Amino acid sequence: MESTRVKDRIFLSSPHMSDEGYEMQYVQEAFDTNWIAPLGENVDGFERELAAKVGSKAAAALSSGTAAIHLALIAAGVGAGDIVFCPTLTFSATANPIIYQNAVPVFIDSNLETWNMCPEALEHAFAKYPEVKAVIIVHLYGLSADMDKIMEICNMHQVVVIEDAAESLGTYYKGQHTGTFGDYGIFSFNGNKIITTSGGGMLVSDQEERIEKARFWATQSRDQARHYQHSELGFNYRMSNIVAGIGRGQLKVLDQRVEKKRYIYDYYKRELGGLEGVQFMPENDWDHSNHWLSAIILTDKVRAGDVMTALEQVNIESRPVWKPMHMQPFFEKYDYVGENVAEVLFESGVCLPSDTKMTDEDLERVVDIIKGLWSNS
Repeated sequence: MESTRVKDRIFLSSPHMSDEGYEMQYVQEAFDTNWIAPLGENVDGFERELAAKVGSKAAAALSSGTAAIHLALIAAGVGAGDIVFCPTLTFSATANPIIYQNAVPVFIDSNLETWNMCPEALEHAFAKYPEVKAVIIVHLYGLSADMDKIMEICNMHQVVVIEDAAESLGTYYKGQHTGTFGDYGIFSFNGNKIITTSGGGMLVSDQEERIEKARFWATQSRDQARHYQHSELGFNYRMSNIVAGIGRGQLKVLDQRVEKKRYIYDYYKRELGGLEGVQFMPENDWDHSNHWLSAIILTDKVRAGDVMTALEQVNIESRPVWKPMHMQPFFEKYDYVGENVAEVLFESGVCLPSDTKMTDEDLERVVDIIKGLWSNS
């Protein structure tokens, strides 16, 4: 008889609350004290605790990672007509705030060594657009970009650097948290991230006065006055005290979540690494990845679509690698610098289920389906 377990959905990456109930303790405190609005001890505490965790001097808790990127661009002085370099291999949330500012994105290719922004392509982009105002770096799927090379190039050109670490909370580059190398770093707590607040983000920086300014912008730029007065354009971007309470509880189990994500990656690599034509996302000596998602690329007769279809048929979720921004209908009119490495990763890549609630039985189930494709090909 077929096990009912086979019918259970295995998710790509779903919310995982702590077994200890840390989140509910903070949420209950917010209810008990009636601090429900976008201010309160949970917001202040989450900012302090996240900043301390990653080693930044200041943090602003916001409604989303996208809002954090938007405010980072404003803090960087990016405005209409300014050029901003952005990786092409990313989610649209990285690029959209550039458009919010009526600025002009230029998309930069990846390399196979990191799957992230290619330093050589970045140098070519600077040669073509020396007037660039800011560079956004992404740490894709928890893999650190080659920060030494990239920061050397950016510093030479004296350009503002924004790190999109939405997927890489808990990842280290040479012992330092991603998101803390540039002028600004952003994290996301969307439902599928390594820790979640259901939705939300954080902007971090060692420039404490700019973070304070970001908080001001995020609360509708309300001036210090008895009446409602606004001298600057504001946004409704602050995180609620309830959401921040969930974040404080989740932060307590971040290290556990990283450990499990890395376990999942190691399991897949051990079981699938010997299959012909399977290459895993890269690991470098300087990168200690949180392995938010475990991803592979396929270079043989079994294609990415075959793997995703086979998994979906047995109720297992997987995803393609991000479709590059320069291939997206909305963004294809903007310039792209590179040699189509990102396109290859997109066309041949699969993100495997990496849910931290997965059991070894779940992992075995995924692996057996994939191995079966090779046995039958």
